[in-house]
Amino acid sequence: MNLYDELKNIVYTEENKSLSQMTTLRIGGNAKYVCYPENAVAFDTLMNFIHDRNLNYKIIGKGSDLLCSDDEYNGVIIKFDKFYNDIIFNDNEVTAQAGASLIALAVEAAKKGLSGLEFASGIPGTLGGSVFMNAGAYKASMSDVITEVMVYRDGKTCWIKKEDCDFRYRHSIFQEKLDWIILAVRLKLEHGDKEQIHSLMEDRRNRRMNSQPLNYPSCGSVFRNPDGYNAWQLIEGIGYRGKKNGGAMVSDKHCNFIVNANHASANDYLALIEDIQAKVKEKYDVELKTEVEKFNW
Repeated sequence: MNLYDELKNIVYTEENKSLSQMTTLRIGGNAKYVCYPENAVAFDTLMNFIHDRNLNYKIIGKGSDLLCSDDEYNGVIIKFDKFYNDIIFNDNEVTAQAGASLIALAVEAAKKGLSGLEFASGIPGTLGGSVFMNAGAYKASMSDVITEVMVYRDGKTCWIKKEDCDFRYRHSIFQEKLDWIILAVRLKLEHGDKEQIHSLMEDRRNRRMNSQPLNYPSCGSVFRNPDGYNAWQLIEGIGYRGKKNGGAMVSDKHCNFIVNANHASANDYLALIEDIQAKVKEKYDVELKTEVEKFNW
């Protein structure tokens, strides 16, 4: 059997699928194999196969914070969102698998009168990806509600306490321990008034509609906010609102969004990021660091 047939014997597998179809930015070359584990046994078998064959692999959620190169990725993409997405509520404690939609989780929590995930109701990622990035909005972040993270490491599964995850602004220990794979998360929410929770979520939905360029593919905020600054103000300050490079463009609605305005290449997009970083450094002596993760460069 060839490698594709062997992978299909373990998990549901697709071959030669474009990474542009797996990212919100709609940029990226083909991935040789894309695997969707159905359960813990299939996942463990897949990981053993990958390690035995010394294959490259990458875990991708919804791809909402990913800038892929246009090159082919000759490895295995693992996606949990197709099957690994169960959500279990037990009073105000929630246990959910890594592939669960963060938006869907926030909506279900609101229906049950549980508060704490209102900030996440517009983040188009999976739960696992949001933990990896310690995603946040409106001065709240995932680490505010996480109690434990289920991790696959060294061929075994274990729960890691929040205190051991090194959560900081847009950071977690998983960004350093790339062989630690997030499988599930346990959250603790607060009982609240359903109408107030829904009202807050609706208010934030309207704020997103009014302030973010949702009509173009993007990866959300491109840059982290440096200490004492808002990234968008620095980009505004160098006169780059609406700045274009090939098919990539700094949004004229929100300067910390670089959108795929017209079939942008990966190089178009990256060159605009680096141009902004250089101009901000020159004018303000501030180093802008990206939230978006580069992959397959």
